[in-house]
Amino acid sequence: MPNWLLQTLSDVLTEEYKLQDNCPGMQPNPSLAEIKSQREYFGAIAAAENLLQKTLEQDCHPGQNLQGLVFSSPVPVFSDLTLISHLQTGVFTPKAFEFKALMPGGNRDQATNEQCLANSPIWKLPLIPNDPIIQEQFCLILTNTFALIMVLGKNEQGVTHFYFSFAPLTINKVWQTLRARLAVVNHPHLKELDKLVATFTLNCPDYNLVSQFSRQLLMNLPNLTSLAINNQRSRENRQVEHRQVENRQVETVFASETASDSLNYVSNNLPHPNSKLEMELLQALTHEIRTPLTTIRTLTKLLLKKKHELSSKVTQRLQAIENECTEQIERMELIFRATELESSPVNQDSVHLTSCCLETLLAQTVPRWQQQAQRRNVKIDIVVPEHLPEIVSDPDMLDRALTGLMESCTRSLSTGGKIRVSVSTAGDRLKLQVISNSNNNPFKSLGQLLMFQPETGCLSLNLDVTKNIFQNLGGKLTVRQKSKEGRELTIFLPLGKRINNLG
Repeated sequence: MPNWLLQTLSDVLTEEYKLQDNCPGMQPNPSLAEIKSQREYFGAIAAAENLLQKTLEQDCHPGQNLQGLVFSSPVPVFSDLTLISHLQTGVFTPKAFEFKALMPGGNRDQATNEQCLANSPIWKLPLIPNDPIIQEQFCLILTNTFALIMVLGKNEQGVTHFYFSFAPLTINKVWQTLRARLAVVNHPHLKELDKLVATFTLNCPDYNLVSQFSRQLLMNLPNLTSLAINNQRSRENRQVEHRQVENRQVETVFASETASDSLNYVSNNLPHPNSKLEMELLQALTHEIRTPLTTIRTLTKLLLKKKHELSSKVTQRLQAIENECTEQIERMELIFRATELESSPVNQDSVHLTSCCLETLLAQTVPRWQQQAQRRNVKIDIVVPEHLPEIVSDPDMLDRALTGLMESCTRSLSTGGKIRVSVSTAGDRLKLQVISNSNNNPFKSLGQLLMFQPETGCLSLNLDVTKNIFQNLGGKLTVRQKSKEGRELTIFLPLGKRINNLG
């Protein structure tokens, strides 16, 4: 097999790095290098997303005037729906090797082929089995403002390393390396892809743009190394090696495993229940899980835009997929924010308390609670006064916290169970009380943060972490377990300027 086909993207980037730095550095600990490189890659993805949000023309209609190409592997990397609508995404994966079933094909003319490509939300681009590039994670971005390649691979010593480059020569070599994969399988749309790539001129970006990317990368670094360094060297190696296997297994899933299954597997295999590295791993995993779920939701939304062409049953199923993805994404977001608050007191500053309208918040949230209850055949009785006072909290995070708490309550009940929700004032606080009549489906603890319910497969934050969230939201959560009546949860939230007596 020709040598150019075996070349990985790490090989391409290593050549540039050699030209920049001819001084060999000290060999890092391989386990620490793995964590360090992963956190740099995660930070770079967030920085690139920020850069695209600032450089693309957001006022264009989605699907018109394509503003960029994004090639990645093994999954799509961006989650911002507005951003995705202005970019064309291609994913290199061995699962797309039978590309005729996944890409528009057949004996069409060039104009028809180009139209088919334009109508494809995500291109599945094939990698042959055992291609060494499968072991890498990468993202190649091409726009009229800048081009960027980010790679999580291995250096010449076989140690995990993160590379990135804005250099036009390097970007071109990277594309030629990826293009070779398509040429060797005689991809039917290679000419059309070449034409699209050629529309984005590779120029050296403004140094301010590169500096902005570097600053954003540093600002978005997950804290994956500092906690590992504090452990003893021997235990640190065992823990990190164990997580290397877990991360690879989760990352090779192409939107097929549920978020609950993935987090349950990891939590069951954590080597030390009190290790803070668990929090950092959960942060990384929730990010990786949210990305394919967001892609599925985006594709579903695109299909629903053409619901007039679909049958009512198909439309209902697509809407069910969209709702399920939204619930899972919000659950992952809540877990991610919880790990932020638990891992460092500094992150508590990310909770922005402000005066907000509880009436509006409940109007948006209560229908979701009722849908959750209906799916479990649980009756939910909500008693809310006609006029509600303003409260002081973080509305977005409060919405997720309340929804997560209600889901936990709903899933803890057997079919036919009952939940009563009531709202009143108690001094300078608003009192939201949730009473469930039984607790027949107990949760099991998984590590420091999560609880798992074997009967339903539900993952949720444990009560201690949930209490901390409400405390950071300016409130307080109390729990009383009653043997016959069930469980009573009471949430107190500070009132805003306008206080009404609700009784």
